[in-house]
Amino acid sequence: MNFELTDEQKMIKDTVKEFADKEIKPRAKAIDEEGEFPWDIIEKLSGMGLMGMTVPTEYGGSGVDRISYMLALEEVGRACGSTGLTMEAHNSLGIGHLYAQGTEEQRKKYIPDMAAGKVIGAWALTEPSAGSDAGATKTTAVLEGDEWVLNGSKIFITSADVAGVTTVMARTDEGKGPKGISAFIVEKDTPGVTIGKKEDKLGLRGSTTTEIFYEDCRIPKENLLGERGMGFIGAMKTLEGGRAAIGALAVGIAQAALDECLVYAEQRVQFGKPIGSFQAIQWMIADMATEIEAARLLVHKAAWLEDNDKAFGKEAAMAKLFAATRGIQVCLNAIQVHGGYGYTKEYPVERFLRDMKLMEIGEGTNEVQRMVIARYLMDLR
Repeated sequence: MNFELTDEQKMIKDTVKEFADKEIKPRAKAIDEEGEFPWDIIEKLSGMGLMGMTVPTEYGGSGVDRISYMLALEEVGRACGSTGLTMEAHNSLGIGHLYAQGTEEQRKKYIPDMAAGKVIGAWALTEPSAGSDAGATKTTAVLEGDEWVLNGSKIFITSADVAGVTTVMARTDEGKGPKGISAFIVEKDTPGVTIGKKEDKLGLRGSTTTEIFYEDCRIPKENLLGERGMGFIGAMKTLEGGRAAIGALAVGIAQAALDECLVYAEQRVQFGKPIGSFQAIQWMIADMATEIEAARLLVHKAAWLEDNDKAFGKEAAMAKLFAATRGIQVCLNAIQVHGGYGYTKEYPVERFLRDMKLMEIGEGTNEVQRMVIARYLMDLR
């Protein structure tokens, strides 16, 4: 086994890290406090090709491998969790489902502008009564002539208010459960689409999360994404592809927490010496570094499997589960290392903990990941 990055992967990691340290990290505190979407940063990420990383160059993307995508996500997330989530949701969900299931005409129409960052992509699955139980979708789509008519609502949708294109899951056939759900491409300015309230969240406050309402929303017949009745399956495949990406984002936030601890442990003096000289602090830092590295390896393995066209569903779920779970502990340890200061907003470690919490919830809760892993192991899929 070769764990060494290629020259291209190293270049991507170093380039994104340099940009993130210079352009994103100094803004992270303000982005969190103000809860504003950082359009200027997103435009710069787009200029670097980071908003269409795995999209083939023929559709305007960067065409890089999944490991390179994970490396870039980690570095952006290390600088600002909110910006990292915006980048991840756009790439993995907004573009991911549309590119994987779209026709050639749909790809040519939507993907180039999305890959260039000119159009932000959103992905609408969750409903007030359909969270982890996504098969309970109640939003409906009825075919009337050459148009689909959508009615219903979605909740907790990342980037919905800034997105130009949203992939929406809706029920087309009653009585068929998950097999009665289809996916649709809905443009932002389509009559009948209303963006609801913006959620006032615990963390990741610079990544917008809103409701969407569909009332007699008419879209062209050709905006059906994939086959009728295959929307739920497409959604599950999309989530499977995004799990390692959430793991990479968790690794980035955890790494930021460790970085802060290393600096603080050298500067903070108690009992006449830096606290980093005390065994209790050393042990916490050692545990943090070990857990981060283990999570990073799980993320990279899942990405490597996908790059090599091998089954990766179990490994992606493991990567997300472990990175999120241990990421929480890393952030808790970071606050403990900082003591009373860690509990204040004077240092960023409290923000890291708030941002990290979503990694245990978004794109499939940790409980769902355990179900997925168990089903693979016990052949219960």
